[in-house]
Amino acid sequence: MSATAGSAGLGPAQRLGLQPGQTVQELGWDEDCDDGLRAAIEELTGHELVGDDYHEVVDAVLLWWREADGDLVDSLVDALTDLADGGVVWVLTPKVGRDGYVDASEIAEAAPTAGLSRTSSVSAAADWSGTKLVAPKTARAGRR
Repeated sequence: MSATAGSAGLGPAQRLGLQPGQTVQELGWDEDCDDGLRAAIEELTGHELVGDDYHEVVDAVLLWWREADGDLVDSLVDALTDLADGGVVWVLTPKVGRDGYVDASEIAEAAPTAGLSRTSSVSAAADWSGTKLVAPKTARAGRR
């Protein structure tokens, strides 16, 4: 089931599949980020978002990403640094027609190079789309 199916009545943080008590790391914040989404996440989880200077295990990473932000593969690899097994990376990009728009194919190409798989997409906020990335189960199992 896609994250968009049956999510019409959910708030923005619930659409991202976040739960109370989770720790969420935020990377790529800038003044164009959606403060309503950020506040909803903090309210649902009961924790403030943590930044890149947080070096404990996190349950999810929000990566705000724009066209001119550099190398997406490098940023995805960095996003995995503190991510717990079973955690998710949400790549939040400006929607079509907004400044900094990133084509979905760019995320689809970068994810496997960083060791991630794309699972679903949501409308995360008025101006932002979210793409959910997870580490494949075989990679987490550490089998050779």
